[in-house]
Amino acid sequence: MNDVDGIDPSVPPSGTGCVECEDAGGWWFHLRRCAQCGHVGCCDDSPSKHATAHYRATGHPVIQSFEPGEGWFWNYATDELFTSGPELAPPGSHPADQPAPGPAGRVPENWAQTLR
Repeated sequence: MNDVDGIDPSVPPSGTGCVECEDAGGWWFHLRRCAQCGHVGCCDDSPSKHATAHYRATGHPVIQSFEPGEGWFWNYATDELFTSGPELAPPGSHPADQPAPGPAGRVPENWAQTLR
């Protein structure tokens, strides 16, 4: 996997949380990082599914988990999971003290019932 495959290892993440959820005051379950432009969006188990929406809007096919301790990649274009790939610009995850789901203070108490 390389730049041709939709990965630019030099681009840092857009922030520590889902860009669109932060703007809207929403919340997320887990975070995903676009390996091409660094956009951080929420996963498909999150209420708003912003990582997939980013792929559909931009065509950027590869994401990496943005969760601490996870390094896997997913290619939307080919529906393939990769357990490893190039090291992307740091940081490689949201801060370890940031809860999942998150962010703190915006996750509803019944969050588990609202997923999917």
